[in-house]
Order: sequence, then structure tokens, then C-alpha cells
Amino acid sequence: MLEWTVSLLGTLLLLLFLTYKKCCCNSFWTAVPAKAVEGGQGDFKLICKPSALANYLVKQCKTFSGFSDVHWLWRTFPSLQTLVGTLGPVDIGVHFVREYLQMSDEGLVALDWAVRPGQLQKRRRASSNSSVPILLVIPNSFGKITRNTSKMCHLALMHGYQAVIFNRRCQNGCPLTTVKLQPYGDPNDLREAIRYIRHCQPSSRLFAIGEGTGTGLLLSYLGECGSSSYITAAGCISPLFRMQDWFETGCPWLWQSALLLYQKIHLSRYATALGQIINIEKIWGSRTLKGLEEIIFCQNEISSNLTWEAYWERNDPLRDVDEVAIPVLCICSKDDPIRGDPNNTLPFELFETNPHFFLLLTHHGGHCGFIKEDMSNTMWSHSALLDFFKSTVDFFLMEEKMKGLSRRKRKVSISMKRTVQDRTCRNEQSCPHNIHEIYNWQRSYTR
Repeated sequence: MLEWTVSLLGTLLLLLFLTYKKCCCNSFWTAVPAKAVEGGQGDFKLICKPSALANYLVKQCKTFSGFSDVHWLWRTFPSLQTLVGTLGPVDIGVHFVREYLQMSDEGLVALDWAVRPGQLQKRRRASSNSSVPILLVIPNSFGKITRNTSKMCHLALMHGYQAVIFNRRCQNGCPLTTVKLQPYGDPNDLREAIRYIRHCQPSSRLFAIGEGTGTGLLLSYLGECGSSSYITAAGCISPLFRMQDWFETGCPWLWQSALLLYQKIHLSRYATALGQIINIEKIWGSRTLKGLEEIIFCQNEISSNLTWEAYWERNDPLRDVDEVAIPVLCICSKDDPIRGDPNNTLPFELFETNPHFFLLLTHHGGHCGFIKEDMSNTMWSHSALLDFFKSTVDFFLMEEKMKGLSRRKRKVSISMKRTVQDRTCRNEQSCPHNIHEIYNWQRSYTR
């Protein structure tokens, strides 16, 4: 364990050194061939299909343009910004109370409800009639609760949300009661957890945020459930869309080494249980994230040697993306050291053609970083997502009012038309000269 920790620290130091050399060289920005809605200028672009909601977001979401004055340190070292967001100290203004949920196959997942420091022992459960909005946070697929995750929950509490973190099986201290792990894009456990939350508070609006590799699970759920997702709006911070390519070639080797080491340390706690279906020696000997993922989910007794291509046909986050029926804001940066070149890793055609997806693309921010000034402040991406949620709800409420007025006007118009027709019929019956053929009244309405 000590050797793995020392190797991890050495890898991170080397990563910082190489990032510094890269940033001292010529600029590596390339033009992004995408269309932006009016208002996406300066240090960010809002890339989406033109719509009434998109125009409303440009006007109302003032935080979208609030990331232009980034501290020079974060501009120069995107990998450092990523490390701070991943390994930095958690927010001391929020604590978590755990609740375990048993799945249909007797597996366990955990819900960590965010509470203020004074409520450490027990979370005060809201009544079923409560309308307080709920923010569901899905951390990265490696199960680490990062500094950014805790800060997101803290900010949500300050804005009147109930914040809860979804923990997969055997992650973040959740016991492993079955030998089954959750594949990357399998939303079954998440679906049961959301149904439970919905059952407890049916009157509350539910919002969801995915972080890094955790966005794949969120996108898979939204695609499979469509209009039955129970979620009002969702957000993805530094999403990785083309996961099969990322596992094969997309992740730089230094980051891959660090993530691979962390994953092995995590799985070592469950070596005895997992050894019933997986060759543990192959796990320790794997040299890439692709090899590790393939050993765990393809080369075991349960999957019966599932091929790598068939695995991603089932778990690709975008496999059912056309079925997504709610607004989704994705926040990405061009200097993301984990995702790679945006021209090859971002599906711009998705945002240009699908009215439910919005891409907020910045020049700086790293991977799940987006630190504007110092480390004590909230992340810009978190404020932008909460602003997006509020504006989306306001837009829907405004549309409902407009539809209600339109329906009332239509009813009044139909009623008046019927009255006029009745009067016309009576007048035609009592008038022998049929005066209504002589006079032709026309009224012109102008705006």
C-alpha cells in the first residue's frame, strides 16, 4: 500500500512538470468548428441549436459570462487546477449522513445526504409534501468524493436545495454484498435510487449533476428513461462522451497511470469477494484502464467472456441520446488534460442538432476545475449550473402561463363566436330584407 502511494505522488509531480513545459511552448488552441448562439463570446461559447429556451438562457444566465477573469495560475496550469479539484481538501462547511438502499438483487448502494455541521447525527427527513428541490450528484466512476463534489453540495445547501450524492456498489465505503459490480453505463441502480427519492418526496423538483466519468451514468439513465426520468434538468461537468475511444487512446498515460493505481488500491479491499468471478492476478498485472475494465466486466464468469465491442454497445453513454427529453447543460474546457483535444472528443453535432443539449465551452478550466480566483471560492461551473436550473424552471413556468392564457383566450373566442352565430341566426330569421348581405363589416388589427 505504501509503495502504491509513493508511486502515485511521484506520478503527480511528474505530471505537473510536463504540464509546465507544455504550457511554456506555443499555444495549442485550435478552432472549434461549431455554431454558437448569440451571446457566446469572449472566453466562452454557448453551443446549441437555436430555440426559445436557448435565447432565454443567453439573456438570463449572467454567470455564463463570469469566467473570463481567471487567475493567471489556473490559466497556465490546467493540470494543477484539475489536481486541486480532485485531491484538494473537502469543504468543511458540509457533512454527509448516509442512507443505504438495497437493490432488487440484494446489492447495496448508498445515498449521502448533505447537512450542515450542526446536524451530524441524523438528517431531518423532509415530509412527503415538501417542495424543496433536490440536487442529486453523481461523482466520477472511480467513486472518489472530490473537493469539487463537496463544494457542489455546499453551494446547493446555500441556495435552498437538498443535496445528495449517489454512491455505486462498493464505492466510497459502501459494502459489497454481491459479487456484481456496476458496469460503466448501467443505470439500473440509479433508476431504483431515483424512484426511492421520488417516492419519499413526490412534490419536489429533482435535478441531477454528473462529474467527469460519472456523467456517463447520468446520460445513460436520461437516454433509457426518456420523459419518465423524473428529472427537471441536468448538468454535466467535464463529461467524457466517447468513452470507448477514451479507454483505448484518449487518456494521457500519466493520468492513466494515476487512475489505474487508484483503481487497483480500491479493488484490493474486495479481492477475496471478487476473486470468485474474476482473475485477481490479471487485475494486478493490467497496465491500462482499458485492460482493467475489460478484465472486470468482460472476462468474468458472469458475462461469459463478453467482447469489448459488445460491452460498449450496452454501456455507451450516448447510445440512447435521442430519447433524452429534458434540458442538459454540459460544461467543458478546451484545456482539459484528461479528455484531450476537443475537436476529436466533443460531439459538436449533438449540440447543434438536439434542442435538449447545451454546451458551455471555455478556454480554461481543466478537468472538473473551473477555479476562478482562489481555492476558497465556489467553482464557477457550480454557480453556472444552478443558474441554468433556475432559468430553466422560470422558462417552463413562463411557457405554462402563456399556454394557460392562450387556452383561456381560445375558450372566450369560441364562446363569443357561438353567441354571434346564435344572434346571426335569430336576426336572419326576423329580418325580411336580409340586411346582413348588404353590410360587410371588416376590422383590421395591427400590432
